[in-house]
Amino acid sequence: MSEQAAQKDSEQQQTNEEVKEQLVTPWDVEAETDMGIDYMKLIRRFGSSEIQEDLIERLERLTGRPAHHFLKRKIFFSHRDMHKLLDYYEQGKPFYLYTGRGPSSESMHMGHLIPFLFTKYLQDVFDVPLVIQMTDDEKFLWKDLTLEEAHRLTYENAKDIIALGFDKNKTFIFSNLEYMGHLYPTVCQIEKSVTTSQVKGTFGFEDSDNIGKFSFPAIQAAPSFYTAFPHIFPEEELAALDKQLEGDKKKKKKSSKSKNAKKDILCLIPCAIDQDPYFRLTRDVAPKLGFQKPVLIHSKFFPALQGAAKKMSASSDISSIFLTDTSNKIKDKINKHAFSGGGATREEQEKYGANLSVDVSIKYLEFFMEDDNKLAEICEKYSTGKMLTGEVKKILIEILQKIVKEHQERRAKITDEEVKEFLSVRKLGFKWSERKPPQSAPVVVEKDVEESSNTAQQ
Repeated sequence: MSEQAAQKDSEQQQTNEEVKEQLVTPWDVEAETDMGIDYMKLIRRFGSSEIQEDLIERLERLTGRPAHHFLKRKIFFSHRDMHKLLDYYEQGKPFYLYTGRGPSSESMHMGHLIPFLFTKYLQDVFDVPLVIQMTDDEKFLWKDLTLEEAHRLTYENAKDIIALGFDKNKTFIFSNLEYMGHLYPTVCQIEKSVTTSQVKGTFGFEDSDNIGKFSFPAIQAAPSFYTAFPHIFPEEELAALDKQLEGDKKKKKKSSKSKNAKKDILCLIPCAIDQDPYFRLTRDVAPKLGFQKPVLIHSKFFPALQGAAKKMSASSDISSIFLTDTSNKIKDKINKHAFSGGGATREEQEKYGANLSVDVSIKYLEFFMEDDNKLAEICEKYSTGKMLTGEVKKILIEILQKIVKEHQERRAKITDEEVKEFLSVRKLGFKWSERKPPQSAPVVVEKDVEESSNTAQQ
């Protein structure tokens, strides 16, 4: 049974009441209560797998690096085939990272950073190439934007992404409007393999929707397959890798024939869970076209200031902390708009404590306070009435102000020429044939590693 069919059967098994509780699509996310999205229900509906401790422990053992706090705190909570990805890493087989951004606003907000911060961590620990798709064409099709404006926003948003510290020698950012000539042969293969009824069933498109929306899923799917990037995976490099893998196999005295490196290249996609419908379709198409199914790792949503029932929106200034906000504006937004789970009065808070499950300040600290012990202490004191809402908000404000200020300083140093270099079609400074399989080792937490990680995440 295909993943699309399995997912449909799974959805039909849910009661009507359960399905109505939450709406999760690539365009809309809404929960019925202040408790936010029920992610275990999403796992059941989408047919993905929950990230378990054994997966996190294996990642740490193979890379020798501590797991990102997004993993330890279940912010990245779901996956498809991550164990296969770790098999690839352990065996020295080729894979690459793919994530993206739809440039619909001048500035990105804190929620937009989550997949990029985690992707940066994955690039650091796995040491692999990364492609970042800027879907300016999508925003033209869905939003009230001209092509020229959507394309301009690609370059503005690219500066925010580059400011996170991605390695230029291993990172290719591309605008769909610019790169489509290279991408189109792979897009065509996907389009020929997907029917209109599949697209309607997966995304809910109607006959009144423009035809660009119907074809866009193939465009978002295409970077999942290595043929979309011949400059990153040139023929001579794949041939050299084939020889290396064959030589490794002879040393281990294995007689079975290995797959050709071309057909064995895997793609790992870190993304928010609302993007999963695109890649369920992609995974169904992959075997038909002779490709490996892409591996997915899903994040939870970064909630709006008004509460976890909705994710942040780039179209609402008061629902989000933007990367262009001043320190005073951040303070004002948190104090005025961050939904509190604390008592209505000081007396109520001291008597009953706060409801952490709906408190936005605590939710934000879970994303951006890296010190587990300090976070646990705040949660204990706040939930038992030993801390007031204002005190928790003050801690959050200081953290967000620091992150945003440092990001703005790094972004200001990025030139237009540097952006053009990241978006140029070029051979990356990476060769899979020169990469050796990792040796399992104890997790080492070194001071300089921690500090560089903190800098990248801020």
